[in-house]
Amino acid sequence: MTFRTRHLLLAVVAVTAALPITTYTLARQGRAGAPPPPQPTLGLEHGTLDFDTPDFTLKLVKDSQTIAALEPKGAKGIDPQTPFDFTPADQLTARQGDRFNHLGDITLRLRQDGWQDGAWVDLASSDARAPVAPAPGYHAPNGYRLLAAADLTPTLKTAPVRVVRSWMVDPSNRLVLHFELRNTSTAPVAVGGLGFPVVFNNMIQNFTTNRARTLPQAHEICSFFDPYMGEDAGYLQVTRLSGAGPALVVVPEPGTRTPFEAFRPLDDASRRGQTFEGAFEWTVFSQAYAENEWKNAAQWNAASSMTLAPGETRAFGLRFLVAGEIRGIENTLAAADRPVAVGIPGYIVPMDLDAKLFITPGKRKVKSLQSVPAGALAVTADGTAKGGALQYLVRGQQWGRARLTVNYDDGTVQTIHYDVTKPAAEAVSDMGRFLTSKAWYTDTTDPFHRAPSVMNYDRAHDRVVLQDTRAWIAGLSDEGGAGAWLAAMMKEFVQPDKAEIDKLSQFVDQVLWGRIQYSDGPRMYGVRKSVFFYQPDLVPGYTYDPGNWTSWSSWNKAQADAVNRAYDYPHVVAAYWSMYRLARNYPGLVTAHPWQWYLDHAFNTVKYMTGGFAQPGERGGVGYVNVGLMDGDIFVMLLDDLKREAWTEQAGYVEGAMKRRADRWNSEAYPFGSEMAWDSTGQEEIYAWTDYFGFTHKSAVALNSILGYMPAIPHWGYNGNARRYWDFIYGAAPGGGIERQIHHYGSGINAVPVLREYREHPADEYLLRIGYAGSMGALSAIDQNGFPSAAFHSYPWNLSWDDYIGDYGPNFFGHAVTTGTYIINSPAYGWQAFGGNVKEGGGWVTVDTLDSMRRRVYVAPLGLSVTLDRGTFERVAINPTSHAVRLTLSPASAFTSSALLRMTQPAVVQGIGTFRVTGTFAEQRGGLVIPLKQTATIVEIGIR
Repeated sequence: MTFRTRHLLLAVVAVTAALPITTYTLARQGRAGAPPPPQPTLGLEHGTLDFDTPDFTLKLVKDSQTIAALEPKGAKGIDPQTPFDFTPADQLTARQGDRFNHLGDITLRLRQDGWQDGAWVDLASSDARAPVAPAPGYHAPNGYRLLAAADLTPTLKTAPVRVVRSWMVDPSNRLVLHFELRNTSTAPVAVGGLGFPVVFNNMIQNFTTNRARTLPQAHEICSFFDPYMGEDAGYLQVTRLSGAGPALVVVPEPGTRTPFEAFRPLDDASRRGQTFEGAFEWTVFSQAYAENEWKNAAQWNAASSMTLAPGETRAFGLRFLVAGEIRGIENTLAAADRPVAVGIPGYIVPMDLDAKLFITPGKRKVKSLQSVPAGALAVTADGTAKGGALQYLVRGQQWGRARLTVNYDDGTVQTIHYDVTKPAAEAVSDMGRFLTSKAWYTDTTDPFHRAPSVMNYDRAHDRVVLQDTRAWIAGLSDEGGAGAWLAAMMKEFVQPDKAEIDKLSQFVDQVLWGRIQYSDGPRMYGVRKSVFFYQPDLVPGYTYDPGNWTSWSSWNKAQADAVNRAYDYPHVVAAYWSMYRLARNYPGLVTAHPWQWYLDHAFNTVKYMTGGFAQPGERGGVGYVNVGLMDGDIFVMLLDDLKREAWTEQAGYVEGAMKRRADRWNSEAYPFGSEMAWDSTGQEEIYAWTDYFGFTHKSAVALNSILGYMPAIPHWGYNGNARRYWDFIYGAAPGGGIERQIHHYGSGINAVPVLREYREHPADEYLLRIGYAGSMGALSAIDQNGFPSAAFHSYPWNLSWDDYIGDYGPNFFGHAVTTGTYIINSPAYGWQAFGGNVKEGGGWVTVDTLDSMRRRVYVAPLGLSVTLDRGTFERVAINPTSHAVRLTLSPASAFTSSALLRMTQPAVVQGIGTFRVTGTFAEQRGGLVIPLKQTATIVEIGIR
């Protein structure tokens, strides 16, 4: 979506609160009229070749023999009469010209002495289409059933190789796309680039009408795909937006070597935008790209190429598997004899953590393992897990990205991608120090009155961002401007530090209250869209940097002063709530105001957002108040504290206002509207409130939607990475565009509902794996000096962290409210910990807590959640026989003479009664006050 489009969308905020979500989503994204259709070259007028396979109804365009439809058996689409299709069959008419890629196409980058001056030459079957030719004499391998075969010479024209493509059903009744490349010349041909476009229906834009699909249409028709670039063990998973089954799993064809080396964006004729992430290819060879366009980026895998001798033929292929549901993808891979890797707690590994890797190799044996860089990972064989997988202990020893290569005895090569961080607590401490020093702005002569504050920071130039033509980026509001101070505030909730809190208290009193938020007048408690603005006549003597200040994003003062964007309010509530928690739980730590002041300001910010201060006859609420808001879980947490403090009137107001929003969401099929046509931000809060009010069907819809875009993959960047691909435009360094964002704030905020659901259903370990990975995504974004980046750039010519803090704040919010130590006794992997190190002995399972906060422990086999409002855990021990739990609390400190412990049982576990703490302790707001000593304190918990 262009800047101009978003400006037009924001301009209608004043009326959107009264519109149904699906209606105003279309109002924002739709554009009248459709573009002229492309010059048809695909040959749709000549019909299709139709086939029935055990898994699919398959249709090929007769002229091109590319896929026209790939319909999994038994799966329904937008209505019971319409079959679901993984491919964009409904967009064929709009995509029937040259440079529109389809499943079945091929791309090549070739070089040969004496041909085209010996330079690399790009060829693609989609570039200049012509009807493909028959392939006389072509025969399928023994046991295969040939569906169709074609010689691609007419569309590849002058290439010195002949490409024959075939569609077959293999002996296991799986669909196969097969290519054979033959050097037809008298000289060797170097193949430096080889790829197969994997085009599925990620087209939220209907290119036929040039309008965005409705949310029900998008969720029932469209799919997303996620790559595991694991070389020979790689795969592409294709999942429906609704999160419903089936899921498609694309793997290398057995008997060929078709490694998933890279995932290359294609220059497809369908325009990228917020409603279309783009078309991509499964790249087998990438050497020619790595030496040219990608030379400044460290690739996920070692780039490779091949040379075809005169007359030599090489075969490649992809195989299509169907998993009944998303959670079943790994079982589907294992059933197809694919190597399967599972990391606990994932693939983002703090240096003090004993991470585990479980490999199910299939019929092959592990021959060797190798870390790249050498020594970055220390990997030790650790026997066999109780489910039969090979178990390895993985220790991160060198900060940054690392690749583990697994070599098997049959020649299969698998790569597993890790990110090694500092110990979690140390990384978060570094971030707090960075934000309150390097990013701490103190210039009181600033005409926009932004000092003192934690501001956006430019890592490339090591300076605070004082200007940006996107006003909010330098304006301390919106996600892109509030991200730095929101992260700082939530850091103090996680790890209180007196010196940092004193600075942030100044920010609250001098900038948040009175500048970002109105402190008087009719807009009191309203939140500005930006403190920075572009209006030279109002800031005489101030020099704006050169740039395009005529764009819609360069708000003037009136636009910046507007309070009509609900997304800006949770950040402010989170800041007040964090200060309330600090003031309430740590006597003497916060001295600027009593705790009541912060809690009252948090409440009144919610009240303003939801229209509680509206006069009779006025429309209440601000724009987008009726959509799910990022870090909207803060409202649930605020409500819990209002109840604990017996602020009955305020709690009643918040509960009533949120019930009206939840009622609305419950009435809609997919209530995930936002400023964008489709988004992954609203599910967090929508899950929270529909679950709170007992709308279990709708909370399940929200959760399943998250499963559709938050995968489990043996790659730190994609594992638990909730899909985001447009906020490099709005919330990061200048110059960004449409590009998949790795561990943008979608990861952190979507971890919140996923882990909450897990705590209620601890047998569902899939939820724990993706939720914890999403929470850890925020940790991976913190560099060695504490700078937190908005997101990692995924395109192969980038592969680096963004230079701005930008909209990182909601990501760390998600981490702050989910991080903890989760202990499981897995049927497949035994006793394991996410966020801790496990030891077994003497009849006890002991876990050292190593997460960044150390105030949350969840013992899954018991369905027991133990948290601390103040104080920290050092370790927890579980007796599997008696179900006793022993907590070790850290010694007393300057502001923590006692701990405040809470205990709940969110899951009902068969055979487990009600837990109680041994001994008598004073109660405080529903928790137990545990006096602390100068040495560790032991707390015993048993079943009543």
